[in-house]
Parts: sequence; structure tokens; C-alpha cells
Amino acid sequence: MSKTIKTAFDIVETILELEKAGVAELADEVDKPTSTVHDYLQGLEEIGCVVNENGRYRVGSRFLSIGTRMRSQLEIYKVAKPELQNLAATTGEHASLMIEENNHGVVLYTATGEEAVQVDIHDGDVSRLHTTAPGKAILANISPDRTEEIIEHYELPARTPNTITERSELFDELDAIREQGYALDREELFEGMHGVGKPIVVEDDVIGAISVYGPVGRMNESKATKKISDMVLETANVIEISLKY
Repeated sequence: MSKTIKTAFDIVETILELEKAGVAELADEVDKPTSTVHDYLQGLEEIGCVVNENGRYRVGSRFLSIGTRMRSQLEIYKVAKPELQNLAATTGEHASLMIEENNHGVVLYTATGEEAVQVDIHDGDVSRLHTTAPGKAILANISPDRTEEIIEHYELPARTPNTITERSELFDELDAIREQGYALDREELFEGMHGVGKPIVVEDDVIGAISVYGPVGRMNESKATKKISDMVLETANVIEISLKY
């Protein structure tokens, strides 16, 4: 990756994390000279990617426009959105669509049911595939070589104390997912939250995965493997048929 492009995105991501930041603060965070960061900010401001509010910068809405337009062009989003809204309404929990992009899982859309607890997850969020139910569902159904490539890319860092970090344990889990047809997240992404994930497969091509997440008290193991998993499997099947025909 060009160092110039990487630095620009590092600055944007740092602003997003801090919500707003001045030049000196950003220079410290990205470990670049103040003059260099100032030049980048001027360029980013000119193209609408950042906004200067009295010397403090925030991310511009141009990214929202780009992301929204990109998402609207994806057939899986257009087909899955109403089905996930129905799934969230039926379960009362969070129902999400994830795709794999550049070795990571990207949340493309989330619908929220009336009983859903507040969690720090947003459309566009990126995660390691082995840390989530939909991510593991994707890993279990792509080719073994591709799975190895993804794992080699970033290894298996922990998100919570429950995240699988050993290769042998992960591959045993992936075998179980293929056998049962769905993946489980047992507080591996968020402590206190369980999830059920199912891949979206069209003509042997894994194009994404859907999931339902809820608090452990409502999404205990027996409930997840019976009621919720059945609804996730049914919804995934509807999406696959719609995409195929």
C-alpha cells in the first residue's frame, strides 16, 4: 500500500476514534510531524473527507455517501435487508448481515428488534472472522486454502477471554459448524452476548453470512440451538433462493 494513502487513512481513522481532534493531537497519535499532518488535513478537507470546526477536525459526511451508495449496489444487501428486519422483529434481537472483505468480516447491515440490548456495533464495522458467529460460518464454508490464507494473514488474536485463539481448536469448531449447519458465538465477540450465524451460499460461492445476537440470559445454548438457529437457517435459505432465482 502506498505510504501516502495509508497515512491519510490512519489520520481519518484516528479522527473517527477520537470523534474530534486538533492537529497536534493527531500528530502525536499517528506519530508524524505536525506540519505533515496539517498538509494531509488540508488535502482531506479539500475533498470533503474531514471538516475543520474551529481548529478541531471531524470526519466528513462524504464517507457516509460513499458507503451508502456502495452498499446499495450490492445485491445481497438489497435481498437480505427486509429478511433481516423480519428476523429482528421475530426474535426481538440484533440480526446482521456480514460479508468477507480483505480477509476480515464487514457488517453490511444490522436490524434491531424491540428487546435488543445496546451493543457497540455499527454498519461498516470490521472484525476478525474467527471472533464472530457469521465470521466462523464463512470460514467453515470457504475453501480450506482460503481459510488458511485468512488465518495466516492476522493469526488468531483474542477479542474476549472466550475467543478461540488456538488453530486446532478453531479447526475443530469449523468441522462442527459444517456438520450442524450453523455457527455459535459463545461470548467470543462481546462478553455477555451469544450469537448464531449461517452462511449465505449461492452456487457453492459463500457470499456472506447472517446472524442473530442476544444476551446470554435469552440466548443460552439450548435456546440458540433450537429456536433461534431454526429461524436463522430459514431466513438464510430464503435469501439464498432469492439471490439464485
